[in-house]
Amino acid sequence: MCGIAGWIDWERDLTLERPTLEAMTGTLAYRGPDASGLWLTPRAALGHRRLVVVDPVGGAQPMTRSRGAQVYTITYNGELYNTSELRQYLEARGHSFLTRNSDTEALLLSYIEWGADCVYRFNGIFAFAIWNETDQTLFMARDRLGVKPLFYSERGSSFIFGSEIKSLLAHPAVPPEVDYRGLAEIFVMGPSRTPGQGVFRGIHELRPGQCLEHNGKGTRVRNYWRLESRPHEDSLEITAEKIRQLLQDTVERQLVSDVPVCSFLSGGLDSSAITAFASRYYERAGMGPLHTFSVDYAGNDRYFRPSAFQPNADAPWVRRVSDHYGTTHHYIEINNEDLAESLVRAVHANDLPGMADVDSSLYLFCRETKNHSTVALSGESADEVFGGYPWFYNEEALSGNTFPWIRMVRERAQLLDPSISQMIRPEEYVARRYREALDEVPRLPGESPREARIRELFYLNITRFMPTLLDRKDRMSMAVGLEVRVPFCDHRLVEYVWNIPWWMKSYGLREKGILRRALDGIIPDDVLERRKSPYPKTHNPMYLTAVRDRVLQILDENTSPIIRLINTDAVRKTVLSDGSAFSPAWFGQLMGGAQLFAYLIQMDTWLREYRITIV
Repeated sequence: MCGIAGWIDWERDLTLERPTLEAMTGTLAYRGPDASGLWLTPRAALGHRRLVVVDPVGGAQPMTRSRGAQVYTITYNGELYNTSELRQYLEARGHSFLTRNSDTEALLLSYIEWGADCVYRFNGIFAFAIWNETDQTLFMARDRLGVKPLFYSERGSSFIFGSEIKSLLAHPAVPPEVDYRGLAEIFVMGPSRTPGQGVFRGIHELRPGQCLEHNGKGTRVRNYWRLESRPHEDSLEITAEKIRQLLQDTVERQLVSDVPVCSFLSGGLDSSAITAFASRYYERAGMGPLHTFSVDYAGNDRYFRPSAFQPNADAPWVRRVSDHYGTTHHYIEINNEDLAESLVRAVHANDLPGMADVDSSLYLFCRETKNHSTVALSGESADEVFGGYPWFYNEEALSGNTFPWIRMVRERAQLLDPSISQMIRPEEYVARRYREALDEVPRLPGESPREARIRELFYLNITRFMPTLLDRKDRMSMAVGLEVRVPFCDHRLVEYVWNIPWWMKSYGLREKGILRRALDGIIPDDVLERRKSPYPKTHNPMYLTAVRDRVLQILDENTSPIIRLINTDAVRKTVLSDGSAFSPAWFGQLMGGAQLFAYLIQMDTWLREYRITIV
């Protein structure tokens, strides 16, 4: 994986703007610690930071290729899993490759061959920009599910883009300004975010499945991919078999690498499935044992208590699966002091307040994993694709009229300064965003009202909740130079599962029932039947004390930037009650009282260290 940045300008001579491009690209150094590159012409400047995963010698960027009089240059972040097929087809079409197996060259030559339609031929995760020097045109695209990020901003004659918001803020034309929409995203939607919203004023996100063309006439954005609803005609057994084949194929494709690959293992259904297919592949290929990694927290063995959201601990299940497949397992334990201190680092990685210690723990986990591997496979997104969350089975969520993971909006609004609450109108804002999401749902004629509602929930999860977790995964892993791949985001699998009827998805009256059926005989029976348990969080009271005390310090500091945005009396009262009114979860499954305090800390950090101006 890598970091990309760029600047198109129709008035300045960008060959004189190397320092600005260096600054933009430099902000992404941790995404690509192995190499860097710049490419400048009068109208276009492209930057790249490289994490070497495939073809260490041949994959340097920005990369330039020509065909006839046309000259193309690419800066690319991602991984194509069908590179070999693309190479064979392109060679048959007369293209010559200069690299051994670079997916960057395969992608660039695909664009040269098919133009904007190249995106339909890619299996992978990507965000890239290609400049046609002859036609003076920029083409950008992002993968179908949005695994890799891409932001842009238009300022006068300038079009500025980058992998992360920080790369845009490094440009002098992009100030760190936030208006009422940005505040609403932080205080109401947060830590999720409306697709396309960059929170900072004038910064936009290229949405998953979109491509963009920019030239002297302006900018045009279009969708090249979206979910399509159609009747599902396969039987239960055929459906289970197709899922098994698709998942095995995508896991094996994503094991291709010139550097060490491992898998994250929680002992749950999703990570165990990936570990099973990966271990079998390693065994067949004679590659030795697969390395697996799990995360836990100091004191959780003493303080963990089951709940509706987190029914059991991971450790015994991790041992069970690792022993079963003979993996070389690495147990990573996070202490609570590091967890609290890393909240600030997580903000820097994310450029926004995020999922609090759920973010900072993943950052620490990835940092330790990076000591052993450069690439990891994760079970992320299976719950959104197959219906694993409690709200798929909760009548209140099924009959509700809002995002099921955004809870207690009214109570959260009471923590705001009344003037801010009046400005952003929290309940109205989230209701508007919810209606916009429902308007996008691809309907299937003839569905019953209940089936139609479940289809809505799946769409909301895939397009609104899943991006939050994918963003978290990308920012926290890339902050330490670790590439994390997500087999459950293979678009072929997502497209197929999307149209499976609910009775099959919930086969056996179990969450992800059809996935369990597909994995029968692949993973041990007891693991197959284990109840869903989310990414673990700390239950140690030391952590609650640490974040509670830090919030009280912030409230006592007159210079704290968050003070002018919140109702300090209401927040202090909440803090002194240990946030009990916001437990067990005010967002998602994991964010309770301690996470509310951590989120406030991250807000203050963000406002302070990014020098946010409210406009």
